[in-house]
Amino acid sequence: MGNIIYNKRLTEEYYLMKVEEKNNAEMGQFYMLRAWDNEPLLSRPVSIFDRDDDSITFLYKIIGKGTKLMSTLKSGDNIICQGPQGSSFPKVKGKIAMIGGGVGIAPLYLAAKKLMEDKDNEIDIFFSLRGVEILREELSSVSNNLILKTNERVVGLVDADKYDYIFTCGPEGLMKDVYLGAKDKKAIVYVSLERRMACGIGICYGCTCKTKSGNKLTCKDGPVFLAEEVFIDE
Repeated sequence: MGNIIYNKRLTEEYYLMKVEEKNNAEMGQFYMLRAWDNEPLLSRPVSIFDRDDDSITFLYKIIGKGTKLMSTLKSGDNIICQGPQGSSFPKVKGKIAMIGGGVGIAPLYLAAKKLMEDKDNEIDIFFSLRGVEILREELSSVSNNLILKTNERVVGLVDADKYDYIFTCGPEGLMKDVYLGAKDKKAIVYVSLERRMACGIGICYGCTCKTKSGNKLTCKDGPVFLAEEVFIDE
């Protein structure tokens, strides 16, 4: 059970919520969040946007009943936080592009922040979303260059031969396009998959995804995978 420090409304859809929660979370992991008793039935998987040893910050978007209920929470309210869960982005070195679509920017912020601690790394963030822009100042602070577009795609702006690694999260179509754009080029691509989850700990098999190595669980084996492992038919 975590105590909410703040639950900021960024736009009509996007919220940034900080929760008191001792943790050792890593970039790319997620929590299962629940702020209700019986309905809806399932908790909601939400990526970690930021963290320190005593708190976790989540970026979320209102897309259904659960996230709508989360948006009504106030400072001092409690929320059930199960995590951190899942795999993390690798601690790579070099020139790195982060490509996020919508709420998919959440795990990329923490990844950029952690990798920027190595002064030899160079990080460019490409972020697109519908509606009005969010988080420009925050994303600028953890990158060497920020390209932020509203109602306009950014995938075509990325030359994969100029990067050693690409991290991407967002709609599946965006991630597939990132992978196809980098195929046979220099950059190694890692994706953070977005899937519906029930348990979040690998019991229910509801988030199964196909990989080169057979079926795997997004919640337990992922959500971070090499793109070439999951986009096997592309």
